Formats: sequence, C-alpha cells, structure tokens
Amino acid sequence: MSIQRQRLLDVAQAEGRLTSVVGAVFDRYGAVWAGGAGTAPGLDGQYRIGSITKTMTAVLVMQARDAGLLDLSDTFGEHLGEVGYAEATLRDALAHTSGMQSEPRGEWWERTRGGDFAALTEANDGAGRVAGAGEWFHYSNLGFALLGEVLARRFGTPWRRLVAERLLAPLDMRSTSYLPRPGAQPGWSVDHFTGIRVHEPLTDTGAMAPAGQLWSTLADMVTWGQVLGGARPDALAPATLAEMRQPVTDDYGLGLMLGVHPGGRLVGHNGSMPGFLASLHVDPDSGIGAVVLANATTGIDPRDLAVSLIEGDPDADEERPAPWRPTTVLPGELHGVPGVWFWGNTAYDVRWHNEGLELRAMARRGVVTDRFELVDGALVGVLGYHRGERLEVVRRPDGSIRNLECATFVYTRVPYDPDVPIPGGHPRR
Repeated sequence: MSIQRQRLLDVAQAEGRLTSVVGAVFDRYGAVWAGGAGTAPGLDGQYRIGSITKTMTAVLVMQARDAGLLDLSDTFGEHLGEVGYAEATLRDALAHTSGMQSEPRGEWWERTRGGDFAALTEANDGAGRVAGAGEWFHYSNLGFALLGEVLARRFGTPWRRLVAERLLAPLDMRSTSYLPRPGAQPGWSVDHFTGIRVHEPLTDTGAMAPAGQLWSTLADMVTWGQVLGGARPDALAPATLAEMRQPVTDDYGLGLMLGVHPGGRLVGHNGSMPGFLASLHVDPDSGIGAVVLANATTGIDPRDLAVSLIEGDPDADEERPAPWRPTTVLPGELHGVPGVWFWGNTAYDVRWHNEGLELRAMARRGVVTDRFELVDGALVGVLGYHRGERLEVVRRPDGSIRNLECATFVYTRVPYDPDVPIPGGHPRR
C-alpha cells in the first residue's frame, strides 16, 4: 500500500506541476503512512491550510454554544449590532445557507493585507445578498469572518488568540500558527504555458482570518483530523461533534464538508489560498483519514487525492511519470510559442514542460499528442505523430509569430487563419 500511495503523490506532482506535495494517512492512534513528492519537507514542513481554518472557527463556535455564551439561532445583529447581514443566524453562516455574498467587497482578500473588522463591515453592508436564508447552499468566506468577530466579543479575546489558547495549545499542535514560521514553504503559481513559477503573496488577512489564515504541518493536521474523526473528545463533546456532522445540505454540515468514499462516509474540509492547496478528510466511523498539503495555486483536486490516499492506487504497477521541474528560463527559440494554437478547428494547449514543447488536445482533456525537444536549436518531435519531424516557428519580419508548421501541418492562433496559407495536410492518424 505504501508504494501505491507514493505513486499517487508522484503522479500529482508531475501532472499538477507542484513544487511539492505531501500527504499522510492516519487512524485514531496517529499517522500510519506519510510521503512526499517534489521538494517535499516531510511531516514538519509548514504549508498554508486555507479553509481548513474554518473547521477550527466552527469548533470554537460550538464550544461557545456549549459554554452558554451564544445560541446557534442567534443573529449576527444580536452580537455585532448594526452590521451588514445582521439578520443572518450563526447556524446559517456555519452551514453556508445564510444567502450572504461569497467574498468581501474590495480587493482580492486572499492576496491583500487585511484591515480590521470595522473596515470590513463598512465595505459590506448586506447589499450583496444572493438568496434568502435557507434557500440554498452558497459558500461564504465573509460569513466566517463575522463568526470570528462574534467569538472574539463573546470570549473577550481576539480570534487569533482563541485558536491558540483553546485549540492549538491543548492539542499540542505547536507547529500550527497564524503567520508562517521560518522555513515555511513558499507559495507558488505556475504559468500555464511556460511552466515558469512566480511567488504568491503571503498576507495577513486581518478580519478575514477566521475564513482561511492558518499555517500548519502534516503532523498537526493528523492531530486535527483525529479531532474531526472523534478520537479527541477533550477538544469537543462527542454529541456536539455529531451535531456538526449532520447534513444541513447534501454535502455540508456545520462548518464541515460531508462526503463518501468506497469504505464509508467522510467529514473534513478543503483549503486553498494563493500558492497553496490543502485537504483533510476522515471517516468518523473507522477513524481513518488523510491529509494533503501542496504549495501551488492550482494543479490538483486535493480532496480527490486525499480520498485516493485512503483507498490506495489501483494503477500502482504502472510506470511513474517523470517529476515536474519548473522552468527557469524559456529558451529564446520558444519566445512567443507557448499558448493556444489551432490545427484547423482543433484547439491545442501548447506548453513548455520539462525542457520540451508539448501539444495537448484540449477537446481530449489535455492528452499529450506530440512532444518536441530542442536539438541543436531546432524543435524535433520525440513523441506522437510528428516524431522525428521538425516543428518550424514561422515569424513575420517584425519577429512576431505567424504560425507553426510541421510537415504539412499548420498551426495558427485562430481556426483556419485566412492570412496563413495551408499547404495540403491530411487528418491525423
């Protein structure tokens, strides 16, 4: 099984163009397997966990309810006064059924240094409502920012300290923090066509922090998975945790995503922030779960990968793909080439990948049909129908690219470009 799980991470790193990805499988007693691919740091490497933070905010709300500090039927107005969405209830915010807007107005909050709660509420007066309370599930990051402020006022302590004092310290999750620690993994975004990486901003999101601020490690996420799986009743009463797991909508409870896997049901959450992807899901009946952390803005479905780690890889005997290597410098011969090209009406995603130019058929979910590599300054086919042929980059007098041509196959920026002559050609075999 360990070989199967490692292959899953290898494939995710290679196909998702991830600088690193780590994963662990755990049960009620701790981690039973852990692995990584790319420049993976191991169990103690810190990544941003994004919306897994919401599960901690939700647990704090339930702790406050159990302590008699609030009721889930309370409205935001009862705790926060005249704010936007004052009529929404805490229960609806936990379940994303409040009808409030998904994101706060203003700059992209996940990439922007956040302000205080007064600034947040001033910019969000309730005019962004998309539905009535209880009408349907509409994911709202803004709702969890309001929940965090309710907690701060009811406990008399900022949300940031509540997480540390009521959850992280008692659970000995000492590698989980509000801001990244020295040595934390950097967040990366990868250019779709060239494979060149750029750093994503690592921001303090301010009043939006209860929706997705925290940083953590595989080891600490295993501990938190045990909490959500019911193995740590010291963190939350079993009856309260069971209440959180009850479906409010088909796939969401109170602060928890709900789902199934071949062996049973799952509870947990996914997370994403610029430069990071995360997922933590556990079967509350068996106590078996998995966590996945990666430093990439896109590239994988982290929940699917976590579920696959639980189940194992049915294709474990297949050859592992070559690891993805980020592009440092795009060769001069390729300037302007990566992008979308058409052969007739057929669209191709043409990207520079691991020192080669790959043509991926967009209508066939990105299947690589051809690959070219630079040989003495020329692009020569090494895979597919064009193997052994040269791909010519036809440029205009000003240096811009008019078209690509290989044998009689002409690739243009628009289908059947009238300004580019088409020499014969024939359908692909």
